[in-house]
Amino acid sequence: MAWTIAITALVTLLLVTLAMNFKTSEKTLERKIEHRYAVSDPQFRREMGVLLGPGIIQGNRVTDLENGDEIFPAMLEAIRGATTTITFETYIYWSGDIGAKFADALAERARAGVKVKVMVDWVGSIKMEDDLLQRMQDAGVEIHKYRPLKWYNLGRLNNRTHRKLLVIDGRIGFTGGVGIADQWEGHAQDTDHWRDLHFRIEGPVVAQVQSAFNDNWIKTTGVVLNGADYFPPLATVGEMDAHMFVASPAGGSESMHLMYLMAIAAAERSIDLEAAYFVPDPLMIQALQAARHRGVRVRVIVPGKHIDSDTVRLASKAHWGELLLAGVEIHEYQPTMMHNKLLIVDGMMTSVGSTNFDIRSFRLNDEASLNVYDAAFAQRMTEVFEGDLKPTVRYDYRMWKNRSLKEKLFEKFILPFKSQL
Repeated sequence: MAWTIAITALVTLLLVTLAMNFKTSEKTLERKIEHRYAVSDPQFRREMGVLLGPGIIQGNRVTDLENGDEIFPAMLEAIRGATTTITFETYIYWSGDIGAKFADALAERARAGVKVKVMVDWVGSIKMEDDLLQRMQDAGVEIHKYRPLKWYNLGRLNNRTHRKLLVIDGRIGFTGGVGIADQWEGHAQDTDHWRDLHFRIEGPVVAQVQSAFNDNWIKTTGVVLNGADYFPPLATVGEMDAHMFVASPAGGSESMHLMYLMAIAAAERSIDLEAAYFVPDPLMIQALQAARHRGVRVRVIVPGKHIDSDTVRLASKAHWGELLLAGVEIHEYQPTMMHNKLLIVDGMMTSVGSTNFDIRSFRLNDEASLNVYDAAFAQRMTEVFEGDLKPTVRYDYRMWKNRSLKEKLFEKFILPFKSQL
């Protein structure tokens, strides 16, 4: 009898713990946002700054970097040039060639007296070998893992940091989609090397990138990083208006969801979206349909057969039918895994960062996105989008309707768990 009670209690505890990991923010959007103004309307910027967090700051320069051949050299050059501080947060950090290069560069700067703070996600860094960690720690790098497996945080194990942030001397920032792993090296030249974008940031908005890093550093260590080494005076260096904001279940995960919904609702001419993981919820589907009914051209690029998660692909396709009927263009990228996260609205606003177009990013992960309000930058990113559009195959409603019975059955099984993908 006693052992039956003990087993029952243990099973109940495990089920409760599992349920806690499915729990999202109490602040949940339930109604579609109506189209009230355009992206070009000052009211749009006013509300984006007020509702979503930090205000929009003038005087910035954001430079796009394509694939590992451009991204990693730029990041490593910035690290090697650091004189006071380096703060670095990432989801994926694995061992391998590029992992060793980053470890060596960070360790060298720490030995030179630079204050180096590194945070890697516990799940995302499982493939990281202990010797890389030890190499950095022995050199003086302060490194922490975000939410490691402990008995007291089992209920929050599903909440991961998916942010990709690097700040050098409080003056140069980086964000985007790349992880520290060998599949991001090269130039997306084959199926073993992924297609991705990352961005170098200069100007006053870098202080907001630093603040985004501080958010999880405080959660993990209880220590605030402040002072001129981390937040120096920043002069204007360009003409781009921008702001960086963060989202997490603990601090209001719906802000990222809301940002996308507001941007889509404001569109009057065009929405161009590249989404490595495209699993829209009902509100997103309604917003995209409403945009099409207003005459907005909507183009979406998603991975094709080369994707690192077949379950995501199946969950994504389950809802394509209603989008395709509304006139949304869906294009499958053919050469390799496409890991981009890019949203361009009306040639005026561009959003980049770590956020995927799925429920996990909107409600479960800690994410960070940079919004840039600049027509020239939007034009440049539209050129990048058009380049990515060339090696795609457009997916139409007939193809969706004729997908195999096996696919349809798998979709039914996966859909209840799509928030976990």
